Amino acid sequence: MSDLRTFSEQNPIRVLLLDDHEVVRRGVHDLLESETDIDVVGEAGTAEQALTRGPALRPDVAVLDVRLPDGDGVTVCRELRSRMPELACLMLTSFDDDEALLDAIMAGAAGYVLKQIKGSDLVSAVRTVAAGQSMLDPATTARLMGSLRSPEPRREEQGEAAFADLSSREWDILSLIGEGMTNQEIGKRLYLSEKTVKNHISRLLAKLGVERRVQAAVLATQAHSQGRDQPRPH
Repeated sequence: MSDLRTFSEQNPIRVLLLDDHEVVRRGVHDLLESETDIDVVGEAGTAEQALTRGPALRPDVAVLDVRLPDGDGVTVCRELRSRMPELACLMLTSFDDDEALLDAIMAGAAGYVLKQIKGSDLVSAVRTVAAGQSMLDPATTARLMGSLRSPEPRREEQGEAAFADLSSREWDILSLIGEGMTNQEIGKRLYLSEKTVKNHISRLLAKLGVERRVQAAVLATQAHSQGRDQPRPH
């Protein structure tokens, strides 16, 4: 059974736009509003405006500029998702910045695209994250993985071999981390308490030989791309 959300002209995707450049904001607004299944319910030019208006508007997707005059879109993503866990955040930036991507993954962003993206691709990206899928670019994610890995070969080998040591439950949780889910969302999906999820994550991080959740997320993405199978219970 699929957990993907569906939208239509009668039930459009509600979008919040955050960009400090009015010309960019209006352009994205007009582009999205031209689609019958997308409704731009609000705009903001600053982080403060987005945090004030966002919760009241109850958007399905927030398209967030990464760099803002009074903060950054990653912080806005984290704050809005803490109040609205179902919100999908699509980070929109002029820069191909690995550090910003790392921060976006840690904040639970569902996607990260450059402003040079074609209009039709941006519309597709909004639909993709609204449905509950990830829009993190595989090439950028792979490059990020290289920067996160320990330079010590033994640590890398331990991480690779550790997949076999993960239990089915730990593999489930790792996969959901790879999708950018928060502990609360993982608990809801797997019918576990947040405390239990945290305990599982602590154990799987130790098994994988990594210290940060984002490292596990990128390992999970790479594992799926390489076709690793989930371990079967004995």
